[in-house]
Amino acid sequence: MSEQPEHQESERPEHQESERAEHQEPERAEQQEPERAEQQENGESTFTVLVAAVANLGIALAKAVAGVISGSSAMLSEAAHSVADTVTELMLLVSLKASDKPADEEHPLGYGGARYIWALLASVATFVGGGVFAVYDGIHTLTHGEDPGDPLISYIVLAVAFLLEGYSLRTGLKQARGEADRFGVHIKRYLRHTPDTAVKAVVMEDSAALVGLVLAAAGLLGGQLTGSGAWDGVASLCIGVLLVYVAWVLGHANSELLIGRPLPPEMRAVVRAELLADPHVVDVIELTTLLQGPKEALVAAKVDFRDMSSAADIERACDRMARRLQERFPAIRRVYLDPTPGPAQDSGVSPAASSR
Repeated sequence: MSEQPEHQESERPEHQESERAEHQEPERAEQQEPERAEQQENGESTFTVLVAAVANLGIALAKAVAGVISGSSAMLSEAAHSVADTVTELMLLVSLKASDKPADEEHPLGYGGARYIWALLASVATFVGGGVFAVYDGIHTLTHGEDPGDPLISYIVLAVAFLLEGYSLRTGLKQARGEADRFGVHIKRYLRHTPDTAVKAVVMEDSAALVGLVLAAAGLLGGQLTGSGAWDGVASLCIGVLLVYVAWVLGHANSELLIGRPLPPEMRAVVRAELLADPHVVDVIELTTLLQGPKEALVAAKVDFRDMSSAADIERACDRMARRLQERFPAIRRVYLDPTPGPAQDSGVSPAASSR
């Protein structure tokens, strides 16, 4: 039986080549599907970040002018907040571009990690450019005093900024909700665990911006009613603490992904079950998964095959299992399976006894 295919291949090489080409066409199509999905996702993320960047740039200029005219430290802190957000979004755009490069000889696993490096730098910019400045300005106002100016222009700028930030947040939430629905999870869970830190950053920063606007308005109102600049200083301090918290959350999420985060436990259980479902597999001795990007994951496993399986059986089983995993989870781009003898074989148990 084993000689017949070799004989047919030698007699009809053109026929065999055409069959291979026919089989390779759907394979290439399947491989291109996750790439198209990732390109679409990157396009949505880019649009979301662009909307946030344009909105924050305009808001930063308006807040700075209003802060200088009114003499409000809370408004100046909000201006620093918006400048930090603009820098953050520019870095996120760089991260999306850098991570979009295909794998090459020098970087065989791709450039997915570049996204998290730039996103980590963006969180540092939020911490230094926004949080530290706001805390310093608040302390300076409380210790040196401040005469509240005319808050009218500040109220107008805050109202316009609230509308623009709200639109930017709506764009980010729309994308996040779509992804959460696709995975069948609540949006809060998606934002907590998503490897797409660009969308997470936009949603968190815009949410913090809306809270900051309310705090700045409260500081202005308190100063207007009491004639004391302390309210403005307290508002500035609160804005600074809020920004430090957002920067810490985003920095922690990106550092976790840079260090190496596995697939969620539910997905790992399904991957293990898919491997064990193959008739030639006895056990999955070790399973390692790694998120390499928002739409890119790696699976590596040490698999114990039946002792009666031939080398050809094992090769076909490995190919079959890799296909099943990639069909089930298109984000799994790379599957590495290592045939490894199980503990029963290492301890000298007979092949018949260890096979099942």
